[in-house]
Amino acid sequence: MTRTVDVVKGGPLTTVQDRGRIGFAHLAVPRSGALDAPAWRLANRLVGNPPHAAALETTVSGPVLRPRSACHIAVTGAWCRVLVDGRPGPWGVPFRVPPGQIVEIGTATRGLRSYVAISGGLAVDPILDSRSTDVLSGLGPAPLRDGDLLPLGSPEGPPATIGYAPYPPPPTELLLRVLLGPRHDWFTGEALTTLARATYTVAPASNRIALRLDGPPLRRIHTAELPSEPVVTGAIEVPTDGHPLIFLNDHPTTAGYPVIAVVVPDDLASCAQARPGTAVRLRVLPTACAILNGTA
Repeated sequence: MTRTVDVVKGGPLTTVQDRGRIGFAHLAVPRSGALDAPAWRLANRLVGNPPHAAALETTVSGPVLRPRSACHIAVTGAWCRVLVDGRPGPWGVPFRVPPGQIVEIGTATRGLRSYVAISGGLAVDPILDSRSTDVLSGLGPAPLRDGDLLPLGSPEGPPATIGYAPYPPPPTELLLRVLLGPRHDWFTGEALTTLARATYTVAPASNRIALRLDGPPLRRIHTAELPSEPVVTGAIEVPTDGHPLIFLNDHPTTAGYPVIAVVVPDDLASCAQARPGTAVRLRVLPTACAILNGTA
């Protein structure tokens, strides 16, 4: 029997995400995948899915779902209200949903993106070894729409038997560790000091492609055009207006503006939960501080 879930309402931006498309940057294919990977992995673990299973990533508010067969669901990531047939449901623990019941993933009260794992995982067709939605290239399934029907795989394990899954709350401020990037020498000494000491805020235009920052602009020494060159997830690119942006999972694989620094990979998950207006401070690591201080 085919297991499916009806999408009663799709939500503002709900996408299917797994670990992403690893190893295709040479084909100009972004990695994509869950922005808050620890939260995505936890949701899968709670419902007994393998760690690579595809789940839903919500933005601000989630979908309304109606499984056609019994399943277990877990919601992690951003704190949000969960309703099951109009009654309060649990967050951060797996719960059983009989066929036909309505599950509503509400508006995030802290953080930005929630992860909804369903036992068996989402069995949409993979493209380049991934089921992830890539909002930049358009690869993968389209964001959820009202009336969609989502296929599910077969459950592989029992749900976790716990009362609550300990997990740090989404941050109210971002403190990101960075290393100076390949083009830090394109910027003034004042710009490098600003990068390490200023407080920025997350701009409303941020998305899965980049976390855009408002704050003091970073001035260049070199104003010439830079030929496009490869960039990695976490690269801090500085366009001509001087306002930095941090590339996230759906970023282009090449860019034509200088990269002043790169965020340490372990700190990128917190970017997924940063709402517009969130304060952001960048901590330049000691290995990079030697360059700033002229001792390297």
